[in-house]
Amino acid sequence: MAGTKSTTSVKVGRNSSKVTDQRDCNAGTSKSMSTIRFSARLLRPASPAKVSWTFLTLPKEASAKLPSRGLVSVEGTLNGLPIRATLEPDGQGGHWLKVDRKLRAPGNPGLKAGDIVTLELAPVPPDKEPEPTVPADLRKALAADFPGAAKAREVWSSITPIARRDWIHWMVSAKQAETRARRIRNACSMLAAGKRRPCCFDRSGMYGKSMSCPVAE
Repeated sequence: MAGTKSTTSVKVGRNSSKVTDQRDCNAGTSKSMSTIRFSARLLRPASPAKVSWTFLTLPKEASAKLPSRGLVSVEGTLNGLPIRATLEPDGQGGHWLKVDRKLRAPGNPGLKAGDIVTLELAPVPPDKEPEPTVPADLRKALAADFPGAAKAREVWSSITPIARRDWIHWMVSAKQAETRARRIRNACSMLAAGKRRPCCFDRSGMYGKSMSCPVAE
């Protein structure tokens, strides 16, 4: 049976956004690859002041096409130029994207708040998930000598990049420095016990209210 293609287009109000989802479904396969096309306005965060980065919020319909309400690694294009990035949860079931200098360079150096950009994004396959950057305090804790340290390091090395990303996201989503430090200690203990994921972590931020999109100026 020949493949089929369907395209839907929906306009979204506040950020002058437009989203198009194009999905190719081929007979005999259980998976379909989906590229989400949309436009959005770059916004400047109200806090902290005088930052060099901007951000955008995904249209509701675009976010709904993603496989998770939590962090999602994607690849595609921004204004026609290739990018790879991680979409962050907004705590309300949606996602937002930080557009910093690294994401703008080298082809979009002049992007600024107020500009409308066009994106084509698709989730990165699990086997191509990028390795997350390990924060210095977690890296130091894992390298320290503590009960079960060898086991903790063994488990950390054996889990997938997505699992390591979850541990890191659980840690950095803490609001207070004391909470972050406690989570690092707990992470070391749980890894030493053989746990491969943080227990009861709300990856979307919808229930724990620990994650949110920046507030625009």
